[in-house]
Amino acid sequence: MSGKLIKTISLLIILAAAAVFASRQSPWRDQTLKPQLIEPADFSKLAKDENNFLLDVHVPEQTHIPGTKKFIPFDQIAENIDSLPADKNTPILVYCRSGNMSKIAAQKISELGYTNVYDLEGGLNGYKESNVEVKISPPSQDLGEVIYGDVSTAAFTLTNFSPAPIKITGVSTSCGCTKAVMEKKELKAYEAAEIKVSFDPAVHKDDTDLGEITRTIYIETDNPNFPRLTSTIAAKVIKKN
Repeated sequence: MSGKLIKTISLLIILAAAAVFASRQSPWRDQTLKPQLIEPADFSKLAKDENNFLLDVHVPEQTHIPGTKKFIPFDQIAENIDSLPADKNTPILVYCRSGNMSKIAAQKISELGYTNVYDLEGGLNGYKESNVEVKISPPSQDLGEVIYGDVSTAAFTLTNFSPAPIKITGVSTSCGCTKAVMEKKELKAYEAAEIKVSFDPAVHKDDTDLGEITRTIYIETDNPNFPRLTSTIAAKVIKKN
């Protein structure tokens, strides 16, 4: 065997070994092929971070964990990739009711190139046992630029994520320019309801509500652990020239 052939064979062996080593060491490969299955307590901590993307995939649609950004059926992930974050490094927290559908969805999301996918172990059923809250989602909304004289609207969701029913004892706002309405006055356990909000910067007939403004919505309940909940709207109010 010639020296040149020996060198060629040796080079091929080295390259093959390097490729095998790299594939085993690549964190990207591990992360994209294996979503992380995490317990409810750890999932809850991640869910409280507004920068994370909380996704419900259960069919039929259920009451969502407070803060859920999107609902996509577990078997329609690829068709709805535009509804997922553009940044594929964004942590995506996936859940269903028991964990079976979320397992399928989390795997598909990973295969689409997302590198931080978390699957809730035990699904919503397991999450309920360790997490109780009454919450308004989202906590705030920016209405952007609002023309003085126009009325802008927004919608929030109040979720009773607790095992007992609650009564809504009061709905108010920090200013007469803002109105909030809830059609439901009682929420069953794990039930959600919409809060409709309207903002009229010209209601005072003066320049009180011009410029950068923030207004607060207050929801009062008979749950002693969650007696008053708040959310805010923000806007930049301008007059037409």
